[in-house]
This record gives sequence, structure tokens and C-alpha cells, in this order.
Amino acid sequence: MRKLVLVVMLAVAPLAMQAQSVFDRFEDIDGVTSVVVNKNMFNLLVKMDVDVDDPEAKEFMDIAKSLSGLKVFVTQSPKVSTDMKTTVDKYLKSSSLEELMRVKDKDANVKFYIKQGKDEDHVSELLMFVTGINNTGVKIEDREIETVLLSLTGDIDLTKIGALTKKMDLPQELNKAQKSNK
Repeated sequence: MRKLVLVVMLAVAPLAMQAQSVFDRFEDIDGVTSVVVNKNMFNLLVKMDVDVDDPEAKEFMDIAKSLSGLKVFVTQSPKVSTDMKTTVDKYLKSSSLEELMRVKDKDANVKFYIKQGKDEDHVSELLMFVTGINNTGVKIEDREIETVLLSLTGDIDLTKIGALTKKMDLPQELNKAQKSNK
């Protein structure tokens, strides 16, 4: 009986662990700015009175409907940056994410990873990890940024993300986040 209980607990543990992201611990670290948007906020955005005759607003709402979470962690600390890199590396080894693309611009490195979704145009997770930004002079409120970690989860349609980045002032690297690069 004890063995059965132990086996059941071991089988259920990974399911319980997935509810909380491995990156959530960065929220409580000094020197990390975090933005966490949950499904309820995306649902609220969708319910807001927005002019759906505007094609850009409609595309944004379609994307927002399918999202379940957005987490962004930013630090200027080299120590925290190293911790983030170690955590991302471990996460990549234990998850089914695959590299989508890499961009090296001057001293900054941008890496995109995806987890396959329901078909080739959809992903269930988009992970972006940017390092070396402090060498580019990018600042947020007089703070130089070293590292950015972004995790977007849900039923993400890459074709809509690509179309939206072309119309809005979003990072152009996201235009390349379509499966044709694979």
C-alpha cells in the first residue's frame, strides 16, 4: 500500500509543479523587475469595449483570447543574470522547448524558443531570453538592463503574431517567429 501511495504521489507531482513556473521565483529577488499577466487579465482585456472594426485591435483581441500567461523578468544585476541563464538552461533541458531562432546584435544576444502547439502554426509557449543588453545602452528609468526573460503561454498563433508585429511597434525579431524558419 505504501508503495502504491508513493507511486501515485510521484506521478501526480509533475502535474502540480507545472501550475507554477520555474521562473516565478525571480519575482521575489531584489534587483528584478517583473511583470506577470494572468489569464484573467487577458479575459478582461477581451471584454473591454474596443473598436473591433479596427483590424489591428481585432487581431490583438484574437491573440489575447488565446493567451494564458505572460511573464517578463528584467534585471541589471550580473549575478541575477547568471542565475537566470542557469535556470533557463535547466528548463530547456527538462522541457520540450526547441530553439526557434537566435539574433546577435552588437553585444546583445536574443534567443527564441517554442513548445509545439496543436499544429505547425501554433505553439503553447514562446520563451525569449535576451542577454548582454547592458552593452547597448538600453535603459529603463535610468537603469541599464542586463537581461530580459519573457515567457508567453497559451494557444499562440504564430501567423497572427507575425502580422501584428508588422502593424505595431513591436520587436521586429518577432516577425521571424514563424514556423517557416524551421
